[in-house]
Amino acid sequence: MDTYDLIMRNAEEVVTDEEVRELADDPEGKRVYVGYEPSGVLHLGHLLTANKLIDLQEAGLEVVVLLADVHAYLNGKGTFEEIRETAEQMKAQFIAYGLEEDNTEFVYGSEFQLDEEYTLDLHQLELSTTMNRAQRAMAELQGDETANVSHLVYPLMQTLDIEYLDLDLAVGGLDQRKVHMLAREKLPELEYEVRPCLHTPIVADLTSGEGKMSSSEGVTISMEDSTADVEEKVNSAFCPPTRDPEGDLENPVLELFEYHVFPRFEDVVVERPEKYGGNLTYEEYENLADDLESGELHPADAKGTLATYLDELIEPGREKLLEIRD
Repeated sequence: MDTYDLIMRNAEEVVTDEEVRELADDPEGKRVYVGYEPSGVLHLGHLLTANKLIDLQEAGLEVVVLLADVHAYLNGKGTFEEIRETAEQMKAQFIAYGLEEDNTEFVYGSEFQLDEEYTLDLHQLELSTTMNRAQRAMAELQGDETANVSHLVYPLMQTLDIEYLDLDLAVGGLDQRKVHMLAREKLPELEYEVRPCLHTPIVADLTSGEGKMSSSEGVTISMEDSTADVEEKVNSAFCPPTRDPEGDLENPVLELFEYHVFPRFEDVVVERPEKYGGNLTYEEYENLADDLESGELHPADAKGTLATYLDELIEPGREKLLEIRD
């Protein structure tokens, strides 16, 4: 796989393709980041973008992980002391998951977001950005929650982070698209260059195939889960024998194979008794998906295999959590 294809693997969208191709032509010394609000144990949502960071390290880019403690504080996630303790746990989990410790720069937002120059730039953005524009870019609120001023400042800070971390590529889930478009719109007003951005997919709700998998609603899989927990959650997952049976539903089991398992393993072995056809080995995601659709691969066998591989992926992080908590 060449550098461009590795960068683009499992990308839902890039803005723009031309800029990413230029980056792929000369990746040495180029910096890419994802920002994570320290809000708890790593789950599959975090790990989807972490998979992309691992791809980008393999492609030769320098990876920056922003542990966004100031953002978490603005979002009411605790005191700075509590947030930083959570951030250190997350850092350990990312390294256990597979990010190269020596080639990953972990940065606290408070290391630069409280500096005078950053603060003045932030105020300049506040002056030139309407409340409606900031609200369109901010993360969705939960339930009946009312937007605070901090919620409006949050995306403006994300815009500045791209400049102050000296980045060449911004990465995030597709739900970060609006803030990245805000950055491309607003950074030139401060005479800063725009950067390309890459968006990873959003995995559907595990039990319904609708919406998105969420740690705050519904079922997700995290590094806190035991092997039995992973098996139970995957075995109860929505997995129709077709990829998109009604046009508005996704198959989260297939999505987890595509975005989590196949990028991390050279091949996937479905173990079956000989009386049911024996083992199946897949080197490509599409072949597994085709076999599920044709009936060659039973949903129960697909789920059992998925649980095994997901458990292998999260096991080092699970062990690290137990070590930290002991």
